[in-house]
Amino acid sequence: MELKNNFETIFDAIKTPSGLVSFIFDVLIISVFLYKILEWTKETRAFQVMKGIGLLFLFSILANVLNLRTIYWILNSTLAGGSIFIILFILFTPEIRRMLGRIGSNRLSKLLGGADETESRRIVMDLKRSILHLSKRRVGALLVFERRSGLGDIAATGIPLNAEISGALIENIFEPNTPLHDGAVVIRGTTVVAASCLLPLSDDTKVARELGTRHRAALGVSSVADCVVIIVSEETGAISVAREGKLIRFLDEKALNDHLEGLLIRDDTAFVLPWKRQKKGAEA
Repeated sequence: MELKNNFETIFDAIKTPSGLVSFIFDVLIISVFLYKILEWTKETRAFQVMKGIGLLFLFSILANVLNLRTIYWILNSTLAGGSIFIILFILFTPEIRRMLGRIGSNRLSKLLGGADETESRRIVMDLKRSILHLSKRRVGALLVFERRSGLGDIAATGIPLNAEISGALIENIFEPNTPLHDGAVVIRGTTVVAASCLLPLSDDTKVARELGTRHRAALGVSSVADCVVIIVSEETGAISVAREGKLIRFLDEKALNDHLEGLLIRDDTAFVLPWKRQKKGAEA
């Protein structure tokens, strides 16, 4: 009966032109909102839970249509009560923080803060040489490039540096048996904000078992913050990049250069998939 009354209210509202326009706008806004939530939470734990909540809503409507009062009352009480949202907020704080950060983030100007392209390319070449040198020597490294959402909370776990970025500085930081080599560096524009920072580890059970703590940390921080992480494996020397909880492994020199240019020159998404990179090279 309650569902029938709701439908009758909707039909009464759309009988007039103004009511129909308002109804269409309501549907469009809700559709876009739900689509964006699903897009932002895709491939996270929250996405699975949201599908479960959606099924509960469908069961609630079905129970009302079939006049299953007890089931409808239980489902309606569960969904209508604020307790379910409190539980979801506690369980999925990282996903919610990431989603809200993406909603509230504004497109920034270039990360280099006004540096000319010649200087930017010099920095890219310098960083690329140092990362390749670390890779050749099999020295582990973890570089977190801040993007639209701040990483102040991550930087606060390490040792503040606030130094101009350079290849020599990066190599010195990650040199084995030095005070700052263990942990990650946080880079904001052309500044190394902090070193020896602690990162949240990914708890994704789908992550390959051969990946070590560095790769799990890169996946973890890139899942909860808008950042790009470059990883050098201590075991194999392989170079990888992580963004939005996804990992691309075994980057060659060209791929590494593309990502660094995307971060420090173009300020674009800088997550070039292998097949897109090949297509781009073919077009050139």
